[in-house]
Amino acid sequence: MKIPVGVIGLGIGKHHIEGYLSNPNCTVVAIADTDKTRLETVGNQYGITNRFLSAEALIDSDLCQVISVATPNKFHRELSIRALEKGAHVLCEKPMAMNAEEARSMIEAAQRTGKRIMINFSYRFTMPARALKKRIEAGDLGEAYYGRSLWLRRRGMPGFGGWFGNKDLAGGGPLIDLGVHRLDLALWFMGYPEVDYVAGATYAPIATEIAKREHKPYSVEDLAVGFIRFKNGASLSLEASWAGNIKENELMETRILGNKGGLVHRNIGEGYQFEAEFFSEHEGFQWDERYHEASGWAAGSPKPDTAMSHFIDAIVEGIPHEADGREGLVVMHILDALYRSAEIGQPVKL
Repeated sequence: MKIPVGVIGLGIGKHHIEGYLSNPNCTVVAIADTDKTRLETVGNQYGITNRFLSAEALIDSDLCQVISVATPNKFHRELSIRALEKGAHVLCEKPMAMNAEEARSMIEAAQRTGKRIMINFSYRFTMPARALKKRIEAGDLGEAYYGRSLWLRRRGMPGFGGWFGNKDLAGGGPLIDLGVHRLDLALWFMGYPEVDYVAGATYAPIATEIAKREHKPYSVEDLAVGFIRFKNGASLSLEASWAGNIKENELMETRILGNKGGLVHRNIGEGYQFEAEFFSEHEGFQWDERYHEASGWAAGSPKPDTAMSHFIDAIVEGIPHEADGREGLVVMHILDALYRSAEIGQPVKL
């Protein structure tokens, strides 16, 4: 019997639907969105007949064993907890919540109800990232001691004038929107070490001026930078921007340096395809290795995956899933501390 799935929020939620459709063990039976036109369009596109104009109506319908929450950030906590308490497992879009306090209450709800909560840290599931993680698990990186992770755009403020630029709905700007992905990826490569302290700074010179010129609301940063020091002595620098005077329209890159090797995961051609390289030394010789992604799946090779398909498989097989709420909480603690550090102009201890 296929697991019945519901998806709330059909902007990014469309990607959730497609992710679930790649797994034969589930079927998307219900969708919800406050935009009636979008609800009808997506429902017709994917042949989903149970359509709800409110998230609460979908959750309370009891149609779904798994629910994706892909709404504006402000509603992640409320809807996730409601779904958990109705007996559904939850896949929540990143960031997990508006802050760490909200994230913790979501984990407590999952523990109380005996249900799962996973965060959509989707960049872990790119094949180049999976390949690099295998090299790390094999010991080829050694001890990671430094990382640099960034996602920068020249002019790429999503839905400019909408909820992404509204601090009350989003919780922040590119740090909580883009930086959250590259932060998780770097932490995942580094083994999620325990954080000692962070220092951050935020700026909004470009987006604020554009908003004034176009008479649109905007209350978040357009650039955030941070430094994270771990208790094991390692460190990580982080950069996230929607608007900066750089050459590339879209630049994503994560580098990790270890005592045995180094790696890079980056986007190709300013787009959303990725490449991976690994660097090492053997018997005095320097090696550069590049991940090769075949045009089609070859027998015996790992199959492409998505966060949604992974979540379903873990539920079916009764095994732990990746990107669980505990890691989502760590990320939220770091984001909170970076914003706090930027506000007070001093490092923040965790």
